[in-house]
Amino acid sequence: MIELFKLDQELSFPSVSLALKEPNGLLAFGGDLSPERLMKGYREGIFPWFSEGEPLLWWSPDPRGVIFLDDFEPSKSLRKSLRKQGFTVTMNMAFNAVIEHCSKVPRHPINVDNVQHANTTWITNSMVLSYQTLHEQGFAHSVEVWGEDNTLVGGLYGIGINGAFCGESMFHLQTDASKAALWALVTQMRQFGLQFIDCQMVNPHLETLGCIDIPREKFLTLWHDACARKDADGCWAAQALSFE
Repeated sequence: MIELFKLDQELSFPSVSLALKEPNGLLAFGGDLSPERLMKGYREGIFPWFSEGEPLLWWSPDPRGVIFLDDFEPSKSLRKSLRKQGFTVTMNMAFNAVIEHCSKVPRHPINVDNVQHANTTWITNSMVLSYQTLHEQGFAHSVEVWGEDNTLVGGLYGIGINGAFCGESMFHLQTDASKAALWALVTQMRQFGLQFIDCQMVNPHLETLGCIDIPREKFLTLWHDACARKDADGCWAAQALSFE
């Protein structure tokens, strides 16, 4: 039996040091998805992850998956593919469309208390509404990839706090479109002197893009330093993006 911290109306979280080791990083349940609670959680290295019909679960895994921008190197095959595809990329031009597409992508099941949760999307309707509000408030951002006929073929979204970005989800309708979104995001962040993208947890797909595990303590130090930056606001403005 798992014993978890139950959140109430107070906007506070237990210390991430109290998160479970199995399942890795599960810290608390309950509370709500208000913008205030979400942003407090992100600033403390905590994020929500649950499926429709399940309790609202909060996580802070150890180790943490990150992509260091200096280590991101697109393969020759990806470079060739993107030249052939003729994509264009923008930021914050179609946030609602991106998150709606991401919400339809099925995710791998997870085990909690020896119960396997269904292989369904974790981006519930309530989460979509909450992140749309965060986008309106200037915290949630999207990267859009457009095909040659100006249709949306891929993208990603996440939370940007000054010099920090926490990637939440990506999708593609055309080969390599989500990789194009990530490459453009890395290029944009490099131009503003930023250092890494929080991917939360490593998976095989993210590993191919350079995601590695680092200890949670190290992550939190880097994350808090990045969140404290005041010179990177222009990084998240609505604009066209490019590759290196």
